[in-house]
Amino acid sequence: MVVPAASDVTETKFTGELWNHIASIYAQTLEHPFLVGLTDGTLSRDRFEFYLLQDSHYLRAFAQALSVLAAKAPREDWGITLNQHAVGALQVERQLHESLLASYGISPQAIAEARPAPTNYAYTNHLLAAVWQRPFAEGLAAVLPCYWIYWEVGKELKKRGSTNPDYQRWIDQYAGEEYGRFVEQVLAMMDEEGARLDAAARQRARDLFTFSARYEYMFWDMAWRLEHWLP
Repeated sequence: MVVPAASDVTETKFTGELWNHIASIYAQTLEHPFLVGLTDGTLSRDRFEFYLLQDSHYLRAFAQALSVLAAKAPREDWGITLNQHAVGALQVERQLHESLLASYGISPQAIAEARPAPTNYAYTNHLLAAVWQRPFAEGLAAVLPCYWIYWEVGKELKKRGSTNPDYQRWIDQYAGEEYGRFVEQVLAMMDEEGARLDAAARQRARDLFTFSARYEYMFWDMAWRLEHWLP
């Protein structure tokens, strides 16, 4: 797979190296029936509803992870940007989720009381462990797939379109120019940090990036399977 031209990355940049490392994961992600179903109309509402509930929980943890990264940021402007992104994750995206769920008859209390499915629990703990325990660059690599894969998925699904207005609204959120600017800000941070890393640190960052890319696939698969705890 070619590195997405719209993200303006090349193999000479660290982000290009990271993307090439997960290209096959991304290709399989685009083929997942959850994402295919968003555009061809085969995704059932109960799966989409399950996804939104789980993602509301995920966004709380993701915002916490961004706030931790902001505190570790080597540049003040990066700290400000990441804190702004944390606020955006809680306000803008949750507004979309909660308005859609409200239209399905799900109350704010039910959203707040939703419990994370196993994959969601594992993914959010992976992110929080990475940002707390690892240096800034490695923590940034762990959160980057959530930004980047959603942008690439959004742009690809935008090309296909959806006959379901709720699904189209979700697609438009992540294909939009404003969201793209957020992603580009984090890509720029990652490239600047990557240029300073030694070989061992670059490998650790690649590993964390790859783990998160796999979790992104697994998150949609979790929703497709309506995953629950066993026993």
